[in-house]
Order: sequence, then structure tokens, then C-alpha cells
Amino acid sequence: MKIFADTANVEEIKKINEMGLIDGVTTNPTLVAREGKDWETVEKQICEIVDGPVSAEVTASDSEGMIKQARELSGWADNIVVKIPMTAEGLKAVNVLSKEGIKTNVTLVFSAAQGLLAAKVGATYVSPFLGRLDDIGTSGIELVEKLRQLFDNYGYETEIIAASIRHVQHVEQVALAGCDIATIPGKLIPKLWEHPLTDKGLATFEKDWAEFEQLQKQKGE
Repeated sequence: MKIFADTANVEEIKKINEMGLIDGVTTNPTLVAREGKDWETVEKQICEIVDGPVSAEVTASDSEGMIKQARELSGWADNIVVKIPMTAEGLKAVNVLSKEGIKTNVTLVFSAAQGLLAAKVGATYVSPFLGRLDDIGTSGIELVEKLRQLFDNYGYETEIIAASIRHVQHVEQVALAGCDIATIPGKLIPKLWEHPLTDKGLATFEKDWAEFEQLQKQKGE
């Protein structure tokens, strides 16, 4: 499973990318707005850091506006993927853009039916939002499982990006469900390698080694 960083913070992306952990980045208007910088500048900086796909979201609500914006966004960098909202107008836009070879990520997917329609019109990626479904008492993981089965049943090449990831267990669950990609908030990514028992074990090793070195030193004296 590929891991994307769900952030628009350039410094955060640099640090994670240096570890070789991320395969791409997803951004949205909210994440970009938090950075307080020019939208185009932020996206281009991210595209220079990361070799993989970088999702940049349209802000228009009608298909014509989305298509126009998508063509502009795709020109910012070769690895830009255009995020399109899961609406009737969004589907119209994806249908046109996919035929032009512009990669798209249909976002705010909350049902298997929505994901199926997005794949049918040629979406490169679909993004089911796990955390938000969990918030209303519905299983986000179950949606990923349904999408996996649907796409496999009918041979759709659309990849599933598990979004709205809230905790490490979400990452583990979507990986087991056969999800193609998990896009994870930058602040959550370190939690994937952190564990209290690892810290405790390292502390014990260091203590034991320090005692051993002290004994060796005393013997030498």
C-alpha cells in the first residue's frame, strides 16, 4: 500500500520525504489556507519535493469552472492530480478531463455507489472519507472493502485513497482491506513508527550497555 501525506506544510513534507516514506501528497483548500501562502506557490514547491502524485483541489462548483481550473492546475507540474468533488457537476468534469488525459482524484466519497460512478467516468483515484463516516456511526473501513470488491469485480483501474485517516488503526485496517493508498495527516505519520514498548526496550538496552561498559572500564583499571 502506498502512503500519501495529507498536508500542505512544505517543511513537514520535506522531513517525511527524506525518510523515503511517502509516495505522494494530497492537499485541499483548507490545508492550503492554513499555510497563509499563495496557492500556486505552495503546490509547485510540494511538486518539486515529491516525485509522486500531488493532489490539488478545484474550488469551482460548476463543471465548466472545474474543467477550466483543472486544465490550469495540471499545467503547474507534471505530477499534479486534480481533486474534483463528488457531485453531478464533478462527474461531468471528470468525464471530460479523463478523456484529455488529466489525472483526477474524486474526493468526498461516502458511498460505494459514488465510488462506482467516479470510476465509471474515468477517475484516476477516489477518496472515501473514513473518519467522517465513523463520526456518524457508519463504518469507513466497510466502504473501502466494498470499493475494493467493486473495482476488482469490474476491472476498474481507479485507485482507492483512504482519506480522513484519524489513527494508526485506520492505516492498518485499510491496508488489510486491500486499499491502494492511505493519505495520512503529517502529524499522524510519526505515530506509525512510534510505540511505547519500543521506547521502553531501547531505554533498557542503553542502560544495560552503559552498565556493561562501566564494568569493562573497571576491569581495565
